[in-house]
Parts: sequence; structure tokens; C-alpha cells
Amino acid sequence: MHTGLLNLVFVVVFLALMAGMGVYFARRNKDTEAYFLGGRKVPGWALGISMVGNAISSITFLALPAAAFALDWRQLTPNLFMPLAALLACWLFIPFFRQHQRVTAYEYLGERYGQGIRLYAALYNLAGQLLRLAMVLCLMAIPLAEMLHIRESTAIIVFGGITCFYTVLGGIEAVIWTDVVQTFVLLGGAFLCVGVVLAKLPGGIIQVFEVGSQFHKFSLGPMDFSLSERTFLLMTLVGLIGFVTEFSSSQATVQRYIAAPSLKEARKATLMCALVSLPTWVLFFFLGTCMFVFYQVCPSPEVAEMTSDNVLPHFILTQLRPGVSGVIIAAIMAAAMSTLSSSINAVSTIWTVDFLRVLRGRVDDAFELANARIAACVGGLVMILGAWWMSSISRESLYDLGSITGAILCFAGLTPFLLGFFVPRVGNRAIVFGMVASLLFSVYNILNYFDLLPAALALKIHIYAATPICNAVMLVAALLFAWIAPERNCGRLQGLTVWDGKPKEVEKNS
Repeated sequence: MHTGLLNLVFVVVFLALMAGMGVYFARRNKDTEAYFLGGRKVPGWALGISMVGNAISSITFLALPAAAFALDWRQLTPNLFMPLAALLACWLFIPFFRQHQRVTAYEYLGERYGQGIRLYAALYNLAGQLLRLAMVLCLMAIPLAEMLHIRESTAIIVFGGITCFYTVLGGIEAVIWTDVVQTFVLLGGAFLCVGVVLAKLPGGIIQVFEVGSQFHKFSLGPMDFSLSERTFLLMTLVGLIGFVTEFSSSQATVQRYIAAPSLKEARKATLMCALVSLPTWVLFFFLGTCMFVFYQVCPSPEVAEMTSDNVLPHFILTQLRPGVSGVIIAAIMAAAMSTLSSSINAVSTIWTVDFLRVLRGRVDDAFELANARIAACVGGLVMILGAWWMSSISRESLYDLGSITGAILCFAGLTPFLLGFFVPRVGNRAIVFGMVASLLFSVYNILNYFDLLPAALALKIHIYAATPICNAVMLVAALLFAWIAPERNCGRLQGLTVWDGKPKEVEKNS
């Protein structure tokens, strides 16, 4: 009871700090420019750390050590290609999104293909953000409820409610600066865990490498190519497409490009994100390997009966001193809350800029600001209710739901942007044809996943391969349509492709 109370004190102090930051930044949100973009004056270093926090959720904090504990480091492979995607973003995506004072990624799609494509892509992203919110909150609540000895429903309401509170009040500035605090907390928690494991091992870090190598724990996976297994090449493809998509079309990322005071600061933020994120992921995988070695050297009958997802929470509760475990619990919360707050703010921005402004036109700024806060509240409510429902189903069903969601939402989010940037020949009709083709593949993928297809039509496709294939289907379909039935753009693409010269940034008037 004493241990639980001490841990609870750390959690309460952390939550109070987050709520207080929301109240502080609420006073600075006088218009939508401040609420969505922080007045375009947030320093690059803070934006970069915020992007790190957004990339590392509670799922990462718990799932990556679990993956390394159960198998090896093959799930690190996609993350190795984040720096390459960041360099592409610095060269291409950031200048395009910063020109003409855009606020969302989908404004570019509206200019390039028309408002219908913009609304469709924004709606798809909105649905994905809401599903992600509910799943991240639910998966965070499961171990935290156990570690704090509270009900899962209580964890969902409290943690979700406070995240929603400071995000709705403080806008993007509250999100970014709480992300900065949360990122330092989660990094400190990860280092603390690794330090405790190494201190408890008789042979220290040398023993980790010796035992880990003996069990092939540092492997990045088989080197052959397969769509049904997580091989090195498949995971490489997943990483490239995933991170290029993140840097080109994720609203949470694009919003940070635009919130920077200059192109230089936006590029600095992106490079900082890549340089800090990669070592952080390596740290989490190393933690999983350390735990594997620890329980090889110090066997535990309880751990032998556990799933890999439960090993880190068990280690925190049984091997760390009271108070120290509270810091780790706060770190897990920090990892989740940074992701949740970014998504809630993205939902609010997409609704206001890509739906309200398109359907009603620009209206009074006070009206838009009120709608933005209402949209953030609704997004937070959907997150809490969705997480509450997900917590009522079995863990196996929850993981199945994650796989199904991945199959349904394997929308080719990267392809419209790359075709827009590089292929002037592809217009509205071609991109619509490509989107229809990608949706048909999504339907096939779901039927294939549930073994509802005839044997002759079924393929062994790992869920990780769905998004790369979906993007490839859309790419080929759109290019074929553009080749067979070319469209005349009548010069409306000026400044919207790389062939029109370097995009010129329109700086905010002082």
C-alpha cells in the first residue's frame, strides 16, 4: 500500500503540472493563428523535441522492449530509415507546406487536385486519428491501472480527461511545451530502467551482449524478401514508406513545420527529431534485451508464464524501489500523453481548416476559435468513450482490432503527395481512379485477413505489408490512368510541383 501511495503521488504531481501548463498557455490563445500555430514563433529545438514525443507513444515504451524480449531487434529496422525521410522532408516537403501560409497538409491537395480530394483525404486522416486516440489511451490504461492499483475505466477517464483539458485550453503551444517536458521524463524513465537492470546483473553490460548474442537477440531479421514474414527487406520498405508518409502528410508533423518562425527553424526541428528519435528507439530495444538477459540469469516462474507485453510492468513493480517505479510510471504516461495531445490538436485543426473553412468559407475568427475548441473537446470525448469500449473486450480481440484497423486504414496517404510534387500529368481524375483502386485493395486485404476468399485468390500478406502494397496499387493505377487519359491542367499547377522551381516561402508579416 505504501508503494502504491508513493507512486500515486508522483503521478498526481505530474498530472497537475500538465494541467497547469494548459491553463498558462490558454491566456495566449486570442485567435486561431495562436491556437493552431502558436503565432508561428515556436523555436525549432522545442518543435523537434515535441516531434520526438509525438513519435514515441506508450505503445512504443511498452511494446518495443516486449518485441526485443520475445524475439529480436527486427522491429527496429523501419526506424533506421527515419533520418532518410527527414532529409527528404527538409529538401521537399517543408518548403512546400510553408509557402502561402498553409495550416494543414490537405490544403496542398486542395490546390493540386481540387477540394473533393482534400476533403476525402482529410476525412480519412480524421477517422484514423480518432481510432488511434482510443487505442493508445486504452493500451496505456491497461498496464497503468495494474501498476497504480486502480480500475482501467478510472485510468482512462483521469488520464484522458487531463490530456484533453490542457490540449483544449492551451492549443498547440501547450501541446508542444508539455511534449518537451514529457519527452525528457520518458527518456529519463527509459535510462533509469536500463540502469537498474545493468546494476542487478552480475556481469553488467558485458553480460547483456554475451547472453544476447548467444540467443541472437540483436538480429534485424532474415535478409530474404517475403510479404508474409517480417524480414529485413519488408521492414525496410515499411519504414521508408511509413516515415516519408509521416513527414509528408501527418497533420501533427506538418503543423510543427508551419509553427516554426522560419524555414531554417523548421528544418532544424525535423533533423533534431530524427537524430534524437533513432537513439531513443535503440534504447528501448536494448531495454528489452536487458530484461531478457536478466530473467535468463535470474529466472522467474511468474515471468515464464507471462506474455512479453507484461514483463516490463512486472519488472517495474517488483524490481524497482518505491518512488523510482513512480518515475517510470510517469514516463509511460508522458509517452502516451504527448501522442494523444498532438492527435487531439490535429483533429481540431483538420476540422476547422479543412472542413469548416471549405464548407462555409472564412468566417469570424472568434467563431473559428470556438469551433476549434469544441472540435478538440469532441475528439477527446470520442477518445475516452472509444478507449472505455475497447477496455471491455478481450486483449486478443483488442490486438485483432489493431490489425483490422491497419488493414482498413491502409489508405495510400503518401502517393497523392508524391504524385502531386513530381508528376504534373496526374490530375484529379487520375488520383480518384488511384484512390478507388487502393480502396478495393483494402477490401481484398480484409477478406484475405479473415480467410474469406477462395484459395485460388488468397495470398499470404503480413499486416505490415498492407500499406506498402496499397501505396503501390494507387501509384500504378493513377499513372496508368494519366497515361491513357491525360488531363490538361491549364497552368493551374504553377508553384505546386518541383518542376516549377524552388517554392518561395511567404513569411508572416510582423
